[in-house]
This record gives sequence, C-alpha cells and structure tokens, in this order.
Amino acid sequence: MDASAMNPATAAAFEGMMQQKQMKEFMSLYSNLVERCFTSCCNDFTSKALSSKEEACVNTCAEKFLKHSERVQNDLLTMRGARDPPQAKAQQR
Repeated sequence: MDASAMNPATAAAFEGMMQQKQMKEFMSLYSNLVERCFTSCCNDFTSKALSSKEEACVNTCAEKFLKHSERVQNDLLTMRGARDPPQAKAQQR
C-alpha cells in the first residue's frame, strides 16, 4: 500500500501501524531463534557458562536460522513480484 496518496494524519497512523507490525515480526523471529537454538544446543546446566561445544552449536544454529529466514523472505518477495501486475511494478520503481 502506498502511503503517499493518503492525507498526512492517515499516512502517519499507517506508518505507525507498519512499524508496530515490523517490530512484532522481529520479536517473533528473535523469540523463535532463541527457543530453537537453546533447545537444540544447551543441555548442560552444571555451569552458568556455555561450553565451547554449546557455544559453537548456538552460533551455527543462529546462522542457519537467519540464513533460512532471509531466503524465505527473498522467495516471498520474488513470488510477490511475479504476481504483481506490470502497472504495480512500474509504480514501485
């Protein structure tokens, strides 16, 4: 949706809603990342520090999770671009 066609008050409200939605999505992504990597990698609770094996596992897990999320996002954008009519693509430029 293009906020430039809206009056200033509506555009500001729309922009605020979009920022809130983006923050919510980011927090959900972060929460999923923490839960998945903690569950997969942290299993020794005899020390408050991570072992080198756990730390390596968490780093690998986080890297894979973020790469996967980026790839999914890029694929969705590609699919959206293929679905949009030519007029919408020209307006986005």
